[in-house]
Amino acid sequence: MGIITSVSTWLIPCFILLVLVAATWKRVPAYETFVEGGKEGVKMAFSLLPFLVGMIVSISILRSSGALEAFVGFISPLLISIGIPPDIIPLALVRPISGTAALGMTTELISTHGPDSFIGRLASTMQGSTDTTLYILTVYFGAVGIKKMRYALKVGLLADLIGILASIIIVTIIFG
Repeated sequence: MGIITSVSTWLIPCFILLVLVAATWKRVPAYETFVEGGKEGVKMAFSLLPFLVGMIVSISILRSSGALEAFVGFISPLLISIGIPPDIIPLALVRPISGTAALGMTTELISTHGPDSFIGRLASTMQGSTDTTLYILTVYFGAVGIKKMRYALKVGLLADLIGILASIIIVTIIFG
């Protein structure tokens, strides 16, 4: 058994033991504190549930209605003329909304085109270069009750756009 395996096997139990020793040292009721934290976690999960359901339903409607495919079909001639594969656009549009849906799309693109294809490399790079901005804002701002998120939304979506464009440019330069 290698050193990395040994460290990873014992790291979490040692951390838990350290927390329990520190709690005993400071005379903090560890179990009661743990249970209170669990109660707060369950309350937060229930308060986030409507936001998560809304996001999941929105993504399902977008994909099932055919609106996403219609939009891609509409802008395909422009994309092809500037060297962007239209197959990547659904991923670019869904990535700021849902990481799970984007991962599914990335997996589908890689299965269809191959991991070493231009589209497979572009999808992988785009997946790692952008974030789930709308999901993050919905969950985290919803959890603390922040209603005005206009600047965070603008900056987050701008960062996603830059990540998408940078992915296209860099993958085109390196693998194009």
